[in-house]
Amino acid sequence: MFVNYLAALIFGYALGSIPFGLLFTRLAGHGDIREIGSGNIGATNVLRTGNKWLAAATLLADMSKGALAIFIVGYFLKEVPLALIFAGAGAFLGHIFPVWLKFKGGKGVAVYIGIMLALNPMTGAMMILTWLFFAYALRISSLAALSMAAATPFFIFIFGDIPLILLALFISALIFHKHWANIKRLMDGSEPKIGEK
Repeated sequence: MFVNYLAALIFGYALGSIPFGLLFTRLAGHGDIREIGSGNIGATNVLRTGNKWLAAATLLADMSKGALAIFIVGYFLKEVPLALIFAGAGAFLGHIFPVWLKFKGGKGVAVYIGIMLALNPMTGAMMILTWLFFAYALRISSLAALSMAAATPFFIFIFGDIPLILLALFISALIFHKHWANIKRLMDGSEPKIGEK
């Protein structure tokens, strides 16, 4: 069993570590996304290039790699359901700590949504609705992400099971860790709004 869990974790990490935001912006001629805005490789920072389609592509690609890690591991390890949890954790860790970028990756919000959509669609749907509500109401991506991350373990408590709650607590804690600079800016009122360059 340990080998299966380790294989799921490593595969998830490898898939999650693909830096789509960096690849897409370079292919589109915007240079290195790490030198733009917050320096993050995620969709929100890609939006600061002014290219909404590029940001949307990054968002969907990052969500997809979280979901694909679950689906592929589930296909090959049908008899080991808990391996899906390890695949999801690996995909998230790969995104925020990619070895190719000296372990400096994205903040993992889109990947988190993709993971939960694959593991528990109802929770994933509630995450999207929560993010959209706060993003529309407050126009601050980081605050929407933090609100979503805080609410997700409660959604799983209603719709999921214990292993999934543990995964959500782990990922949500890392989401808050990766948003620490955003939290400081939120507290002093300097956090930029969605769409600001």
